[in-house]
Amino acid sequence: MAEIEIKLPKMGESVTEATITNWLKEVGETIEMDEPLVEVATDKVDNELPSEAEGTLIKILFEKDEVAQVGDVIAIISTDGGAAVAEPAKETKTTATTEAKAVEVVSNPNTESVSKTGPSGKFYSPLVRSIADKEGISMSELESISGSGENGRVTKKDILSFIDSRGNAPVEAKTSTPAPKKATPAKVAHKPSVPVMEGDEIIPMDRMRKLIADHMVMSVQTSPHVTSYVEADVTNIVNWRNKVKNTFLAKEGQKITFTPIFMEAIVKAIKDFPGVNVSIDGDNIIQRKHINLGMATALPSGNLIVPVIKDADNFNLTGLTKQVNGLATKARNNKLAADDISGGTYTVTNVGTFGNVMGTPIINQPQVAILALGAVRKVVAVIETPNGDTIGIRHKMYLSHSYDHRVVDGALGGMFVKRVADYLEEFDVNREI
Repeated sequence: MAEIEIKLPKMGESVTEATITNWLKEVGETIEMDEPLVEVATDKVDNELPSEAEGTLIKILFEKDEVAQVGDVIAIISTDGGAAVAEPAKETKTTATTEAKAVEVVSNPNTESVSKTGPSGKFYSPLVRSIADKEGISMSELESISGSGENGRVTKKDILSFIDSRGNAPVEAKTSTPAPKKATPAKVAHKPSVPVMEGDEIIPMDRMRKLIADHMVMSVQTSPHVTSYVEADVTNIVNWRNKVKNTFLAKEGQKITFTPIFMEAIVKAIKDFPGVNVSIDGDNIIQRKHINLGMATALPSGNLIVPVIKDADNFNLTGLTKQVNGLATKARNNKLAADDISGGTYTVTNVGTFGNVMGTPIINQPQVAILALGAVRKVVAVIETPNGDTIGIRHKMYLSHSYDHRVVDGALGGMFVKRVADYLEEFDVNREI
């Protein structure tokens, strides 16, 4: 019978593995071409994977909550109605992909066997068990690891962090010098104890919130953050948008918001100051060729995601409007693909959406800068005219530019955000759409 191997596809740059979160078909069921087969979760986004063939699902090689690597065969579909395999698929996995990845694991005689499920009922993925075997981690040690995955599952990151901290513990030196009677314990940073008081409710973080939390902590620990602020007069932009928004909607079928107008100014400023469009790799600075603008977007769940406008400098204002609206809609409907949120080189976050005047945004690693757009407000301002100063009502907003002081100095960071403000203030109120 003809069998088609369904492999875990590449789902964006730097994504090497995914957790199987739900099978949408059971063994023995028929499936159509491009019909959703399985739900997977990466460290960037959750996805439904469509079937690459039409037929009968005869074998599932990774169960729910197990981790598969990109390129692994995760299921087999028979195209001529073959019978489903009764035995567990994982034990008969002999495809070329898995054979190529096979390694000989020598059990450590001093450790217990690492099973799929621990005494506490915790599930351990094949990847975690393989690492535990190779590193000589016993089941009791594995059980002691606090898992950050769904339902407390121990992830690859958790076990590698445990190995790293274990490796920093003092060990007995293998020399003829007698070891001291008392070893000085290694200093371990302890998290503060958080008391739970009467009436408090404990709400476990969902998977995405855990990822966001880890990413934010990592960014602050990686980059010395500095923030520069500039106030911009956007009266011309407000007046122009009010004048053209109905015509724009009728002509393009799109609502024009302030965001794409701001994005256009940011792209121009990045071209003037490409030093903010870089990344750091050790002692090397990677100058990015493409200007890929990330736009931080709030999800209905309250979490945050950053879809990316690829090559934003190739779009005119109408094109940027369609990109902004399209990505925002996909984010709200949980339809973003992995490619939609990868490859960003500079990020913009609109804190003004929530009525905030300004913010101190955290850099989206591995980028080196991020710009927060504050709320547009009517304020009393001094207006300079050829006939002298006067008082008037203007629309103004604050721009908050956070940057990595390892590579972006105050001069560059400050000049960049001032240039963005200049482009906004110089906006042509007579511009044609």
